Amino acid sequence: MGEMISYLKGDASAPQGKGVKVIAHVCNDLGGWGKGFVLALSKRWPEPERAFRKWHRERAGNDFGLGAVQLVQVEPYVWVANLVGQRGIRTSRSQGVPVRYEAIDAALGRLAPQALALGASVHMPRIGCGLAGGRWDRVEPLVAARLGGAGLRVTVYDFD
Repeated sequence: MGEMISYLKGDASAPQGKGVKVIAHVCNDLGGWGKGFVLALSKRWPEPERAFRKWHRERAGNDFGLGAVQLVQVEPYVWVANLVGQRGIRTSRSQGVPVRYEAIDAALGRLAPQALALGASVHMPRIGCGLAGGRWDRVEPLVAARLGGAGLRVTVYDFD
């Protein structure tokens, strides 16, 4: 199962390799964008944050919510996938973690056909495992099943 996933040291916001690339990351359902991996994305491109905030602002009339995906083109061969896989944000230790594995699963399932249609490989940090508080041993099988199982090549980046 894991042969579709390769691990690299590096920055997922600067994906390596040739061809069309989709950078996938997890966002919260509050429309907040201000900490963690999103800062690396925003340093490179203003579009993912702008698109995400608009998507959230206009949520009454669109599909925004847990498990949804928004694909934003940032360069001719690079797209960013905003995956809504986090319920709220963590404000205290006692609250439990904001990650929602079933939402990440649903979002990856929605991303797979879109990435295939683009002929893209998928690049990501260990999604859901930073501020969302998730565990990679719970997320990795979802990535393997939804993306790897669809025949997509996935590279996971560990920031040095």
